[in-house]
Amino acid sequence: MKISTKGRYAVRLMLDVAIHGMDKNVSMRDVAERQNISIKYLEQIVSILTRVGYLKSVRGAQGGYRLTKAPSEYTIGDILRTTEGTLSPVSCLEDEENTCPRVSVCPTIKLWKGLYDVINKYVDSITLEDLVNESITINSPDFCI
Repeated sequence: MKISTKGRYAVRLMLDVAIHGMDKNVSMRDVAERQNISIKYLEQIVSILTRVGYLKSVRGAQGGYRLTKAPSEYTIGDILRTTEGTLSPVSCLEDEENTCPRVSVCPTIKLWKGLYDVINKYVDSITLEDLVNESITINSPDFCI
């Protein structure tokens, strides 16, 4: 399983909006500049995130995008599954029901299910707020005396 550019950029976009949109709308042009991402590609991702209700579009001179909920209410898993689909490491676990004809005799299915569970548990344990706090920690000046 490999997270695509779309998934990585979606996390960066949501993080940027969370950091810079606390008290104002965030323009995609500003996000594109700060994140060094093509505005056209960002527009595709914004469309997906707006459609599922993660972002709200505001028109007008002071328009842009805002989060629809607090950063603590978004998990990275939710964002990734929205843009990537399943985070399954193997195709037989992508659907709700495993229809692989070998599932009953597959000696590796437990391995793949375990990996899938660990991946989901990990990305669901990290919120957008956690990344905002990490960003603040990394980018704050260190005043050691």
